Amino acid sequence: MIKDLKAVFHFWKRFTCQNGLNRRDLIKGVAAASLGLAAGTFGAPQLYGNSNVSKSKRRNRIQLENARRGTRDWMLTKTDINDIEPVELWRSPRIEGYCSAMSVRAGETLKVMVSTNPVSEFDLEIFRTGYYGGTGGRFMKRFDSIQGKTQADPSIGENRLRECKWEPSVEFEIPDDWLSGVYLGKLTAKKEGLQSYVIFIVRDDRPCDLLFQCSDMTWQAYNSWPTNEWSLYHNDKNGYTGYKKRKKWSTGPDTGWVSFDRPYAQFCMDHLVKNPKSQGSGEFLLWEFPLSYWIEQQGYDVSYISNVDTHADGPGLQRAKGFISVGHDEYWTREMYDNVIQARDAGVNLAFLSGNAIWGVVSLLPSAKGRSHRIMRREGVFLGQELGGMYHKRTGFKSPPGPDGALLMGGRTAGIGGGGDWVCVKPDHWLYQGTDLKEGDAIKGLVGWEWHGSPPYDQPGMEILAKGATKNNQGKVKPPHAATIYDGPRNNFVFNAGTIWWAQGLSSPPSHVLPARVAEPQGPDPRVQRMMENVFNRFVE
Repeated sequence: MIKDLKAVFHFWKRFTCQNGLNRRDLIKGVAAASLGLAAGTFGAPQLYGNSNVSKSKRRNRIQLENARRGTRDWMLTKTDINDIEPVELWRSPRIEGYCSAMSVRAGETLKVMVSTNPVSEFDLEIFRTGYYGGTGGRFMKRFDSIQGKTQADPSIGENRLRECKWEPSVEFEIPDDWLSGVYLGKLTAKKEGLQSYVIFIVRDDRPCDLLFQCSDMTWQAYNSWPTNEWSLYHNDKNGYTGYKKRKKWSTGPDTGWVSFDRPYAQFCMDHLVKNPKSQGSGEFLLWEFPLSYWIEQQGYDVSYISNVDTHADGPGLQRAKGFISVGHDEYWTREMYDNVIQARDAGVNLAFLSGNAIWGVVSLLPSAKGRSHRIMRREGVFLGQELGGMYHKRTGFKSPPGPDGALLMGGRTAGIGGGGDWVCVKPDHWLYQGTDLKEGDAIKGLVGWEWHGSPPYDQPGMEILAKGATKNNQGKVKPPHAATIYDGPRNNFVFNAGTIWWAQGLSSPPSHVLPARVAEPQGPDPRVQRMMENVFNRFVE
């Protein structure tokens, strides 16, 4: 232990000299490292990657930020979830809230709307998520003893819209020194100590190596708040419960609209993962945080945006060397698609570390109060005319299908509700450098629960890097998974891992729970970590 602490001290001494940190930061870093060693969470050589780290990853804002003191106080410790039978789509009526925007810049004002039932004073603590020596978060700001009130559930509007019009409980300006990241607001009711989250992104406009796009439009599509009937998948005919009874999915044109002006209920795919301690965070802690945590641990210069930012600020994507689609990134607008195509054609590298991505075409509408991009409506699918036309005929959608998602990703959705192993088929490719994977070797359970597959679209330089069998929840064989790569027009490339569970192989941060269904991911794997390094290091060369 003493030997390890000495190694950590010398690492931090070198790091502070290189990055201009002061003695206090040095002491904090060593203290955090000591805690990490005691808990078995990390050792000195893991802090910012290995000897293959690119020069462009040195001395950036993410490294400086993660050298600050972290804390696990961001984690919820006491929740009381209203478990609504029979489909277990949960909310937290004792204390719950939402934010006025999915992303905000420094200097802009964020409003936080909160309801407490029964009425109670509450505290709001704000944390930036990241690595922070293995703690996963850093304390940023606190609001004490705010007078709570019970705010009404919204009435059912046209197109089954449930849009809250709650009064703000807290308003504050984002400080200039808040670095881009995913921020959690921890709400704690004074009366019973019960807790839940609100979530928002701080974005910036600086050039960066990696641009991490949160899949918040998909979080909202599956959000069933306030009861169990109000996601994008419900309608008045059969509701979501129809799927559990093996009836038809609620995919037709009578499916309702959804609003960002409401709290997040617990993730509705309860058969995959149950984690009441993620209440109010959408799907971020489930599918996306393991990637963010690992990226910041490795010290890559990363900036964060919302799906809505990809929709509204296409030129802003071109400030990055690499754009990342993460986790469950199912719902895109046509503007998002066009903007990412333009970024690729301008030389931005793309990584689709996601499954079922670019599947549903949606449009964004203003709220009742006129705020832009606060209502989402489903229009169709990104399958191109041939496949999309058949889908529209079957479901009754009136809008023309979107362009083929495979034109952008190199593949498209192949399977839903199952999974399999990642099987190497091209071991000599640079992706597998340093992994020792041979042809036919498998990484157990990395593919699921929705995935991309073959045949991939015939793009320039297209190669299949992994291809393996899958099965669904009932054991039925499904189309195989395929991971692909193809060449962009300006010496860039597009990598498509093609699985929602990719990030599960990178890290397991605090408060993370592995999904478990059919093909069960096994957690962090050094082979997945090395493949990810190989991709990102080529992005930032």
